Amino acid sequence: MNRFIVLLVGLIALPLVQARADGHPSLVLTQDGVSRIRAELGNVPLFDATVERVRAEVDAEIARGIDTPLPKDFSGGYTHERHKRNFLLMPKAGALFQILDDEKYAVYLRDMLFQYEAMYPELPLHPQTRSYARGKLFWQCLNDANWLLYASQGYDAIYEWLSAEDRARLEQNLFRPFADFLSVGNPQFFNRVHNHSTWGSAAVGMIGLVMRDDELVQRALYGLAEDGLDFDARDNDGGFIRQAGQAAGFLANVDEPFSPDGYYTEGPYYQRYAMYPFLLFAQSLNNVKPQLGIFDYKDGVLLKAISTLLNLSDADGEFFPLNDAQKGMSYFTGSLVSAVDIAYHAGDNDPRLLDVARQQGTVTLDDAGFAVALGIRDGKAEPFVKQSVNLSDGAQGDEGGVAVLRFGNEYLTLVFKYAAQGLSHGHYDKLSFSLYQQGTEVLQDYGLVRFVNIEQKGGGNYLPENSTWAKQTVAHNTIVQNETSHFDGRYEVGSRHHSQLAFYDASDPDLQVVSATESNAYPGTAMRRTLAIIKDSRFDEPFVLDLFRLSSDQQQQYDLPYWFLGQHLQTDFELTPQSEQRALGDSSGYQHLFLESAGRPAGDSAQFQWLLDGKFFTLTSAVTADDQYLFTRLGANDPAFNLRRDSALIVRRDAIGDTVFAAAIEPHGSYSPVSELTVGPRGSLTALQVVHDDARYTAVRFTASGGQHSLFIVANDDNQNESRHRLRVAGKKIQWRGPVHYVEFN
Repeated sequence: MNRFIVLLVGLIALPLVQARADGHPSLVLTQDGVSRIRAELGNVPLFDATVERVRAEVDAEIARGIDTPLPKDFSGGYTHERHKRNFLLMPKAGALFQILDDEKYAVYLRDMLFQYEAMYPELPLHPQTRSYARGKLFWQCLNDANWLLYASQGYDAIYEWLSAEDRARLEQNLFRPFADFLSVGNPQFFNRVHNHSTWGSAAVGMIGLVMRDDELVQRALYGLAEDGLDFDARDNDGGFIRQAGQAAGFLANVDEPFSPDGYYTEGPYYQRYAMYPFLLFAQSLNNVKPQLGIFDYKDGVLLKAISTLLNLSDADGEFFPLNDAQKGMSYFTGSLVSAVDIAYHAGDNDPRLLDVARQQGTVTLDDAGFAVALGIRDGKAEPFVKQSVNLSDGAQGDEGGVAVLRFGNEYLTLVFKYAAQGLSHGHYDKLSFSLYQQGTEVLQDYGLVRFVNIEQKGGGNYLPENSTWAKQTVAHNTIVQNETSHFDGRYEVGSRHHSQLAFYDASDPDLQVVSATESNAYPGTAMRRTLAIIKDSRFDEPFVLDLFRLSSDQQQQYDLPYWFLGQHLQTDFELTPQSEQRALGDSSGYQHLFLESAGRPAGDSAQFQWLLDGKFFTLTSAVTADDQYLFTRLGANDPAFNLRRDSALIVRRDAIGDTVFAAAIEPHGSYSPVSELTVGPRGSLTALQVVHDDARYTAVRFTASGGQHSLFIVANDDNQNESRHRLRVAGKKIQWRGPVHYVEFN
């Protein structure tokens, strides 16, 4: 059965009008939950501490008084931040009313809602015109949807306390017009697959659940009917049918962006943002309409996505900045507090999630947060240990993916992106990678060019350099051909293609490897990258191997950037500084790069060393005769100083068709600025050579400081685990099974 034709495959067997939950609150905080919370209040430390913290926050706001100013500002401006602050307070005030049975919180929430009810009917579109879908309270409908989703929780909490007349006024003048504005009033916002429309559909659905308005709930689940589609069609079991081509609504936004592994195609930064509406609406549906079985939809992907998202973070809990992403965002954000709590409560009570919640140090004031706090109190938590993982991308799991290799307790973490485009927030960075050492970013992904909610920087919105720099290929650690970004930087082309996994194997902690191919980024050029974390007995520490094989039907210029963080120490070849600052190129991000120095290594191997946070790193790379090493710094053609002044080493290889780039990145030693003591400033690896390359095999040889050799071989055409291989290379006859082989020679 085509999942684009019949929406709720095995999901519901009853019309939405049946099996309602009675009474309010009923969304994420329920009547039964309130009873359990009140019975245990004072005996659940984490929950009690959260109640006291939230009570102090809301009491301070009550003392300040309610302000609902006429909207005028972008993100970061007073009116934007005031309305945002108001909607964040609504569910908190509602929860305090229910938990503490104190009417002052209900009065505060009622008075705030009626101030909005008084202004909304005459409220024009927001005066800022930048958005494709302008809101009323905010400059974009996205933030209006934020408001309605949070307000629905507050309204649910005081619903039965309000008089029937009050409810009628709020629903007629505020909530129903608000829901209509977000949906039928802005189909370009509501009827799409994107994190924006997820917020829109969840907001419309949640207020529909509070008001027991099945038309709004149906609209939220399936989107707006278009092009003559029968919006009220049902399947044989009474479930609603989404017609072919109607890819919209909440469930379409579960179907399309999530892979079966729970990876969200826009990347972890936006997955973190979207998980709040996904899980809040899902939990609300589960409470009000349990017959829908929403948490079983698509093999339970919404709950699976939480574990996936947690695994897409570094040792400090910060999410890997894939695609558009602000660095520093972590699972300590409020949306992940809610997601972790719901995943524990609605799932199988995974005790590892209690460990994450304990680190977060707070819970939500609802049924899920209370369940988590009880589990922690009762000693049920178990360590959440992140492992190496390979996550598929695409609705069917067949559009590339993201692999994370971890050595030890995240001593080294390598993130390899061979995914799909990632919708509008995607970057042109096929086969890119980044590297972390105990939570410190060593080789970086730039992230985004946006100062979120900082008004002085473009109203907190995306800046022009996000397109001219951050999305471009040269901003990432991957191959650039002829100074042109992958797919020529064209979204409509990149969206049609994805990379392909060749193999992934993390079964041996001392030899973890992933390999993927890309054949569409540059027509006529095939790319294959193999990355490995290797622990060699002759080396003091594990190291990373980067093997990039290129085949082209014409001669090309290839650039391979390494965006290192830290202080340049030295190279083992001479560098010539540039006499004047000039941009390295004029487009595809090169216009933002200053060329600072350049050199041509001698011999067949070269080394570059740098220092970062008291740790030494050495990049050892194989060299061909015409290689040029360019040291660049970001900041050219950036008059508003929107870009960081980051540095990169670019290995340039010109006028060649088929070639192999090979490099090893080795952490070693330490430096203490307190004791001024240096330990191990030079690594164990002294040389790296490509000793064999043809259509079947590529082999590289490592030379350790003691003179010993090691050999890494990858099969280029047969990646089956059971396949047997033999190769004579570097004077040795080697036999092995599987796609890769690593051998140490004394």
